Amino acid sequence: MNEKLMSLGMIETYGLPALIAAADAAAKTADVKVKTYEKVDAGIVTIYILGDVAAVKAAVDAGAAEAKRVGKLLSTHVIPRPDPSVHAMIQEAWLSNQPKASSKEEPNKGQALPERLTTDWSKMSVVQLRELAHNTPQFPIAGRDIQLVSKVELVRLFTEMDAQGGDSVT
Repeated sequence: MNEKLMSLGMIETYGLPALIAAADAAAKTADVKVKTYEKVDAGIVTIYILGDVAAVKAAVDAGAAEAKRVGKLLSTHVIPRPDPSVHAMIQEAWLSNQPKASSKEEPNKGQALPERLTTDWSKMSVVQLRELAHNTPQFPIAGRDIQLVSKVELVRLFTEMDAQGGDSVT
């Protein structure tokens, strides 16, 4: 999917069961990616769906119907071609929802992250950059050394990886 042509769909529910049912129905209905979810407050949760316009509309409609059946649907919305800064915001939400590795566990090194959206690396926090570095296969710095690298250096490394084709950072 061409990231510049991706549409953004949102389904907001009250309660996690309705949200999970909506995400499942959306993913099974069309060729879309259920990118992330966000907890708002007092049981309100939202999922973000990416894909082409028609697929996202179909997925959001199916997800909304399933959310109504299982629980409480609060709202839905589809943005046909959001501004790149909106994609960056969704990427940051995705990063903030990633589980933190405990001190006894090694992060999921070698697992590919979902398709990356256009990102302004400098807008991310050093914590987010380090987490992404830990989870990026073939990142030039490994292990505990990532914790010693400054934000400026992490931004430089991610920018260089993007310039070399972007396949290394997904």
